[in-house]
Amino acid sequence: MTQAEQEITAAVRQRYGNIAEQVVAGNANTCCGGDVSLSGNTISTNLYQVDELEGLPLKATLASLGCGNPTALAALHPGEVVLDLGSGGGIDVLLSARRVGPTGLAYGLDMTDAMLELAHQNAAEAGVENVRWLKGDIANIPLPDNSVDVIISNCVINLAADKQPVFNEALRVLKPGGRFAVADVVIHGGLPAAFPDTNAFRRVSPRGRAALQAHSPMRSIARAWRRRASPRSS
Repeated sequence: MTQAEQEITAAVRQRYGNIAEQVVAGNANTCCGGDVSLSGNTISTNLYQVDELEGLPLKATLASLGCGNPTALAALHPGEVVLDLGSGGGIDVLLSARRVGPTGLAYGLDMTDAMLELAHQNAAEAGVENVRWLKGDIANIPLPDNSVDVIISNCVINLAADKQPVFNEALRVLKPGGRFAVADVVIHGGLPAAFPDTNAFRRVSPRGRAALQAHSPMRSIARAWRRRASPRSS
């Protein structure tokens, strides 16, 4: 990992760790801005149906930092194994655990200790037992090959300093015929003029920083498929 990539990863870890700590302290979230505020109108608001959130801890919804609802995209079935890349406070893991039922299992993978602690608390408060929380990098998933039926991710892959290894790892752990449901942000042609490309902005918003990199998701997925078909190729 280059120094620039290490800086991006460190900024992401610090930013989202701080958000988790503020949620635990009783504050709400903002996805990409500065202050944590209940009144912030962000990309992360109004993503879930009210009935979906019934029975979930308030802190799980406050720590929802996504840009979509991947659980609405993935047709989950009882007994399946689901993995959430960058699970944060655990809202999508808890929703997935409901859908796969007691015979299924939902994994949440996150690199931030504070988020994992919050996710543990939320699962315990919700009384959800068919979940497992993993600490690690989404570019180095701590699961064996062909071990999950469905991968979901909610506005996290754009934060990766190098996105290709993320897709490689996702396809490695997916079972044959597995499914990959992602809600994310891709910027073509650079940031809008209203968002200056400055070091200050990049420090405040690691998502803006990471998304600045030229990236073609479909090209990365195609490369990952080729790599899976030919494990010896780079």
